Amino acid sequence: MLTLFASHGRFDLSLTCKGDTWVDDHHTVEDLGIALGSAFREALGDKRGITRYGSMILPMDEALIVSAVDFSGRSFLGYELSVPTQKVGSFDTELAEEFWLGFVRNADCTLHIRQLSGTNSHHILEGSFKSVARSLRAAVRIDPDCAGEIPSTKGML
Repeated sequence: MLTLFASHGRFDLSLTCKGDTWVDDHHTVEDLGIALGSAFREALGDKRGITRYGSMILPMDEALIVSAVDFSGRSFLGYELSVPTQKVGSFDTELAEEFWLGFVRNADCTLHIRQLSGTNSHHILEGSFKSVARSLRAAVRIDPDCAGEIPSTKGML
C-alpha cells in the first residue's frame, strides 16, 4: 500500500522499520503513520506557497473512494470505510485506520476518507491509499499564483 501511495502521490519514499511484529502489527503500522505524518509536517514547514487543499474521487474496480485533505494545522480523521473482511492477506484491515490516525496527528492535517461503494476489501483499501495519495499530492503542490504566501487569511497555519 505504501508503494502505491508513493507512486500515486509522486512522493520519494524510502522506509525501514523494525517493530514488535511477533506480538502483532498494530504498533508497527501506527508508527509508520506517525513517521510519515512527521515527515510531511517537517517537509512543509510553515506551508508557504502550498495549495493547502486536495481531494480525489477514485474508482478501484467496484470500489469508489473519496478523500479530501486540508493542511490546516488541525488534526482530524474522518474515516468511513466499511471493509468486509478482517484480513487482506496477512494484513489486519482495521489497522488502516490506525495508520491514518498516526498520520493526521503528526502531519497536523484534516483528512476525510469515505467509501461510496465497494465490496472487495483489497479494492477498498487500495483505492483509499491511492485516493489519499492523490489528494495529498494536490494539497502539497506549490501554487504558482500564491508562491511565497501562507495559504490562510490569518497569515499562519
